[in-house]
Amino acid sequence: MYVFGFDIGGTKSAVVLASVWEYGINFLGRYEQKTEGNWRNVLDKLMEHGIRMANSERISVGGSGGVERIGISCGGPLSSDRKRILSPPNLTGWDEVPVIDYIEKKMKIPVRMENDADAGALAEWKFGAGQGCSNMIFLTFGTGLGAGLILNGQLYRGSSGMAGEVGHVRIKKEGPVGYQKAGSFEGFCSGGGIAKLAYSYGIKANAKEVAAMAETGNITAMEIYEESGTVFGRGLAMLIDILNPERIIVGSVYARSRHLLDASMYKELKKEALAPSLAACRIMPAALGDKIGDYAAVSAAMGSKA
Repeated sequence: MYVFGFDIGGTKSAVVLASVWEYGINFLGRYEQKTEGNWRNVLDKLMEHGIRMANSERISVGGSGGVERIGISCGGPLSSDRKRILSPPNLTGWDEVPVIDYIEKKMKIPVRMENDADAGALAEWKFGAGQGCSNMIFLTFGTGLGAGLILNGQLYRGSSGMAGEVGHVRIKKEGPVGYQKAGSFEGFCSGGGIAKLAYSYGIKANAKEVAAMAETGNITAMEIYEESGTVFGRGLAMLIDILNPERIIVGSVYARSRHLLDASMYKELKKEALAPSLAACRIMPAALGDKIGDYAAVSAAMGSKA
């Protein structure tokens, strides 16, 4: 089966053309652009370049043997029916965007959309570090912190489509602001949160720069990652005790810098989590790396079950 995947982000967006089968994806083409202009312009360009890629591969859009589906991965909030984009903080002007209806009318093929954490969970579950799991949590740990939940072999969205907003949970009474809340999980455990935490220590740097400083032996930078790891362990203990997952797959900052987080994270986990539940769970870096956005968009097209 051939599909298009649209990965829509606040800074850049991309369209991929892929051939998909039960156990893998073969990417045939990719086009990336800045997310500029109104939403119609962005979507129109993604569709235009998708069609160009299909034409260059002599693949029709629609019909037997052609591109049969489109998947969209986009930051939330999304409507509970996953048909509209509802004013994401990183997509100014994308208010009540009827993205599914708009694309389906132009392309004449089915379109499915998931928020980026849910789509990332599907991608890691089907093609990455979560393969073989029935109960898995994917944590973005990127610019922000969100969770995608695979429970009993399918994506769990919750009663209003808002399941997995773990970044909003307040972990400490005080601390960096994340998800508009001081001391939140996201405030300590995200790229933006680590930068804010660093600023409170007198360091103006992003998460990558703070990690680089820690790796050269800077004591303050090491303390920043130690504090983030402690809070991360506390948050993971909560998720492990409530959901009893087989694996927790973590992307971005953790995948790059786990060596700076693991010691304090596991120390806190052993203090806070139920021992049998912790013993049943493996915490792992995401396997799909920088291509997770492409995999996520294609996975959204394929649906939320095994």
